[in-house]
Amino acid sequence: MTYVLVFLHVLVCIALIAIVLLQSGKGAEMGASFGASGSQSVFGAGGGNTFMSKLTTGAAIIFMLTSLTLAYRSGHTGSSSVMSGKAAQKAAPAQKPAPMGGMQSPAAPQPQTAPPAMPAAPAPNK
Repeated sequence: MTYVLVFLHVLVCIALIAIVLLQSGKGAEMGASFGASGSQSVFGAGGGNTFMSKLTTGAAIIFMLTSLTLAYRSGHTGSSSVMSGKAAQKAAPAQKPAPMGGMQSPAAPQPQTAPPAMPAAPAPNK
C-alpha cells in the first residue's frame, strides 16, 4: 500500500510541476506591468476558472492528501519490530561463557596499599 502511495505521490508531483509551468502568469502581458488594462487584471475581478486552473487545484488536492497519508503511515508502523526481541534478551540473565582451552580468566587487579618505593639517590662521584 505504501509503495502505491509513493508512486502516486511522485506521479502527482511531476504532473503538478508540469501543469504549473504550462500556465501563463497573471501579469504575462507586457502592458500589465505598465498599467495597461488587459483581459486579466492583477488585483481586479478574476475571470472564470480555466481547465488548467481546475487541473492545478485537483493535482494540489491529491498531492496534499498523499502527503498527509504518507506522513500518517510513517508514524504508525506495524506492531512488529526488529527490536521487539531485544526486550526478551535483556530480561534473561547473562551467562558467562566457559573459558577456552582450559585457561582461567585473570582475576581482578587488587588495589595497591603502599606506594611503590622510590629509587635510591645516585652515589656521589669521588
